[in-house]
Amino acid sequence: MDKKQTSIKKAVTLQGIGLHTGDKVELTIKPAPVNHWYKFKRIDVEGEPIIEAIADNVVDTSRGTSLAKNDVRVSTVEHLLAAAYGLGIDNLLFELNGPEVPILDGSAKYWVDALKNAGIEEQDADRIVFEFKEKKVYKDEAKEIELALYPDDDFRMNVLVDYKSTELVNQFAGLSNLENFAGEVAPCRTFAFLSELEPLLKAGLIKGGDLDNAIVLVDKVYSEEEFNRIAKLFNKPGIKVKTHGVLNNLDLHFINEPARHKLLDIIGDLALVGYRIKGNIIAKRPGHHVNTELAKNLRKHIVKELKKPDIPEYDPDAKPLYDVNEIKKRLPHRSPFLFVDKVLSLTEHEVVGIKNVTLDEPYFIGHFPDEPIMPGVLQIEAMAQVGGILVLATVPDPENYLTFFMKIDKVKFRKQVVPGDTIIMKLSLIQPIRRGIAYMSGEAFVGEKLACEAELTAQIVKIK
Repeated sequence: MDKKQTSIKKAVTLQGIGLHTGDKVELTIKPAPVNHWYKFKRIDVEGEPIIEAIADNVVDTSRGTSLAKNDVRVSTVEHLLAAAYGLGIDNLLFELNGPEVPILDGSAKYWVDALKNAGIEEQDADRIVFEFKEKKVYKDEAKEIELALYPDDDFRMNVLVDYKSTELVNQFAGLSNLENFAGEVAPCRTFAFLSELEPLLKAGLIKGGDLDNAIVLVDKVYSEEEFNRIAKLFNKPGIKVKTHGVLNNLDLHFINEPARHKLLDIIGDLALVGYRIKGNIIAKRPGHHVNTELAKNLRKHIVKELKKPDIPEYDPDAKPLYDVNEIKKRLPHRSPFLFVDKVLSLTEHEVVGIKNVTLDEPYFIGHFPDEPIMPGVLQIEAMAQVGGILVLATVPDPENYLTFFMKIDKVKFRKQVVPGDTIIMKLSLIQPIRRGIAYMSGEAFVGEKLACEAELTAQIVKIK
């Protein structure tokens, strides 16, 4: 995958009919800024509300994927989203003047063509791609449905469809790389069984349905009279079964086009994760409901990960940047008041150091004899000493300077620190050092938990 986010160079507009409403809709795809992802704007509604294309906003998956926010809805979004995601485009705004994305030919081909014609360009921001380390799965055992994501170093998919019908049995399709999406998946059209069409029409659905925008599979024996009646419903005289139980309305692009279309649907629905992901998707008899449920699961996991603080990695076997002897050359502190054992990394703006907390620390004698806990003020002191390494690195002779606290702000203690803990401390400059005054943010971690945080202001003073 590319390392930079992308959008399109210019806006592009398509018109078409909504599959279920039958209404003519105009949809304009516009460039969007970095970290925007995909959003729909209903320009026909007062205030032109925006609906984010995320799994949290899914409200219906009965005959396609529908999103809604504050009672404003947009339906049949999956083919458009699949085109954007499949082409590697990250940030787009979809403006439409109706409640449903046009069905076009029932595939993603025309959306892909439009986006390519608009031109794809890189943006000045890194792409965020999440790689899952553990299997994520959603299944419905009663319906024999399963959709799972397995760890992988890329995004790839395999799907098996089996509708227990003689006309659609055990079709398989795979996509090894998104670079093949436009040619192998995008042209694959939606499909339906002939027995479904008449009830859907009577239920007030598929008003925009046409035998030109769906592959129709004949799943039972029909008389000529029944065929003629259905042909009149769609204004298509002379329909008949062509091959493999397919009506003569369309020629298949691929022998397994229905299975490939399921790949298209999964890609569009997983775009609702809101981020690009790495993983191998294995799908058995998938559908919009299971697709979006997995998307919700993945999104929930990612949002939780994003909320985690950026914890520096610590390998006890790796050689530190500074050991305790090097630290003593830079800091004036000595036992029992030296609270930095190693410095792991140091840049112009950030330093990472550790403190191994042991039971023989002198303050544990009284704090507390039967419940030893490292005092919060000493956690702050340890962070300040690590920050002192950062500040004193700006002078050529740090041994001739001392650092003095000027202010401590926004202090929060979130976890008790006890003997046996290793504190990983990260200090970062909030603004450049001026006149020897450093303003830093500090975080202290124990394992994956944030133990303490604060903002520290200190001054370095030359003493020799």
